[in-house]
Amino acid sequence: MGKKKGSKAASPSSDDFLQTLEDFTSKENWDKFFTLRGNDDSFEWYAEWPQLRDSLLPLLQDSSSSSSGSLQILVPGCGNSRLSEHLYDAGFRDITNVDFSKVVISDMLRRNIRTRPELRWRVMDITKMQLADESFDTVLDKGALDALMEPEVGTKLGSQYLSEAKRVLKPGGKFICLTLAESHVLALLFSKLRFGWKMTVHSISQKRSNLKTFMVVAEKENSVLLHDITSSFDLLSIGRNDNQGSGMREALESENQRRRDWNNGSDLLYSHEDLKLGIKGNLAEFTGGRRIKFTLGGQGSNFSYRAVLLDAQKQTEPFVYHCGVFLVPKTRAHEWLFCSEEGQWQVVESSQAARLIMVFLDSSHSGATMEDVQTDLSPMVTQLAPRKDDEEARIPYMMASDGIKKCDTVHEVTSSLTGKVVVEDVVYESTPSNPEGVSPSSDLAFRRLVFKRTEGLIQSEALLVEDGEILEQPQNEKTKTVSQSKRKGNKKRNQESSGPLMKVSHDYLASSYHTGIISGFTLVSSYLKNAESCGKMVKTVIIGLGAGLLPMFLHGCLPFSDIEAVELDPVMLSVGNDYFGFTQTDRLKVHISDGIKFIRDITNSKTPSEETANAVPKPQTTSSNGESATYNVKGGTCPDILIIDVDSADSSGGLTCPASEFIEETFLLSVKRALPQHGLFVVNLVSRSQSVKDMVVSRMKKVFDHLFGLQLEEEDDVNVVLFGLCSETVISESDIPESAVILEGLLKCQRLETKQSIIDATKKLKCWK
Repeated sequence: MGKKKGSKAASPSSDDFLQTLEDFTSKENWDKFFTLRGNDDSFEWYAEWPQLRDSLLPLLQDSSSSSSGSLQILVPGCGNSRLSEHLYDAGFRDITNVDFSKVVISDMLRRNIRTRPELRWRVMDITKMQLADESFDTVLDKGALDALMEPEVGTKLGSQYLSEAKRVLKPGGKFICLTLAESHVLALLFSKLRFGWKMTVHSISQKRSNLKTFMVVAEKENSVLLHDITSSFDLLSIGRNDNQGSGMREALESENQRRRDWNNGSDLLYSHEDLKLGIKGNLAEFTGGRRIKFTLGGQGSNFSYRAVLLDAQKQTEPFVYHCGVFLVPKTRAHEWLFCSEEGQWQVVESSQAARLIMVFLDSSHSGATMEDVQTDLSPMVTQLAPRKDDEEARIPYMMASDGIKKCDTVHEVTSSLTGKVVVEDVVYESTPSNPEGVSPSSDLAFRRLVFKRTEGLIQSEALLVEDGEILEQPQNEKTKTVSQSKRKGNKKRNQESSGPLMKVSHDYLASSYHTGIISGFTLVSSYLKNAESCGKMVKTVIIGLGAGLLPMFLHGCLPFSDIEAVELDPVMLSVGNDYFGFTQTDRLKVHISDGIKFIRDITNSKTPSEETANAVPKPQTTSSNGESATYNVKGGTCPDILIIDVDSADSSGGLTCPASEFIEETFLLSVKRALPQHGLFVVNLVSRSQSVKDMVVSRMKKVFDHLFGLQLEEEDDVNVVLFGLCSETVISESDIPESAVILEGLLKCQRLETKQSIIDATKKLKCWK
């Protein structure tokens, strides 16, 4: 009920009896309560008959005049109140009283058998009434709903009871609810009686109580219209001096605003019961492009769910299923693919179902198995499926799968900046052919870095190989940290403790977008070739360290590169060091800093002379006057290549990578000022939203002189690598094969298949500006 014991409009002498009620939903407690009171000691929870009479009788008389025959009245949760007796004496004889307490029903029957023989008394649970549909003109509730709404119980019992009251009420009948109008009770009452109900609220004056009793009158219509709730009192005056009245006023104003929004076409949440009324059309019929957000569960269900019903927008080929269910786990519910309308339509298309019901799981389902959830949903989903000739047609349950055969958690840590970070070793159900030099005797294992805030996105991934299989890296530089072989977590036993030691391979690209990023170096391969010929270093800045796999690969395969990684979260550096074999050297350094500030500091410190120093290097060329001139490659702060590889902390807007700040026009302009004329700007863009990708591309085109793109994972259309160039002259698509040959000669990859995958990716490079 949600009220403190003794808060009702009862006399002080009743307090001792109220102490017997520890739980207002317990049959045993009520039996004890009524046994103590005896059959002649009636108890009124709220208003007494003198206060109710003038408001209640006109409503019943009006209903009686419009009813054929005598007025059929149901009093659920009747208790030992004298309300039915007063109504009988006022001329209403067809009254059915129900209560789940056998004690009180027996007492009331004995009390009235001689004086009011036509009153009917039945022992019955009001949440499961054995009464015919549409059999009553009036359902008169005096505190029954309030009693079911104990905070510990939640809304389940109250919802079940209201569904029953709606079921047994005739069209045109009235549900009259006497309530103390607590906020959680009103929230349920208003939501359950929305479509097809005309509702008015009255205030019942009471002389001997500080508490107000409100009478909510809801008339059942044959239509599914949505009306404002009216009141018989001045909303502006009520509640000025008491919390109870102000709560009612706020609830009315909030509900009426919600109803107006609905009538104006706002995308609001319906209930399953609303849909069964037909407020969004006939659900038995398929309507292409229909999308409805609603709630499932309640009566007869173990759980409640938030869901979206989607009828496919277009049919390019026959549907495999007439209806399907797609379960979205809590950890992925915030992702753009599932929380945005555009993303949801993509799921519908890939599901091959004519109608898809997307169900969102939350913390309340954490203790349930998928079998539990499916069993609970099954009867409700069947009601929501479109009509089909084959009544036995199967409704499949789908869920996003990661395709993992085996997964071992290696390390977990929580960062104040990134949140929970997990390092895990996985074996996939299907993997590519074994890389060069890797034993084919066992499944390929990979080490992954995952941020729990975006579990659907693998931040970094590396191949694990036997320690002896790692191909040698150049050893002519001083390392700034201890040897990899001494790090915890870099080595692990494979399977059993007697198995070989496994280690991260830095000469294999497990992530296709890393391959795509490096393939874009083709666009500046002539500059890279000239730099190598001159013995100059090419400065590459990577914003976002991750596990350090991309900088480590570049460090090994482009010996003339000077690499600086910028990482905001120091935890990432520790994870890279300890679990992915990341090592800093004289030409591979990490700055723990904000990436945007890092670039803007470069821009602010850049001098005019640096523009000249960053000209395209050539070993020897001829000036306009015929004299020899040598161009130098700068070794200072300005990068030749700038790579943005950071994820977004909030992907609900449709942008998974990078964070939105890195594609703002102001930042892009800072990048262009920081880069030399020959510079290359690389962005790893991850989004399922075409509109988001179009927006990013548009901004890049506006800022950079030329823009190239490389589409990865074409079947999902998710990952795009963008390349912005500052020079007015740039190679054309027809020149890419020749430039790719130059890049191939520069790459010092130990694995030939890795180099080949990079060169193959250059074939996907397209000029977008």
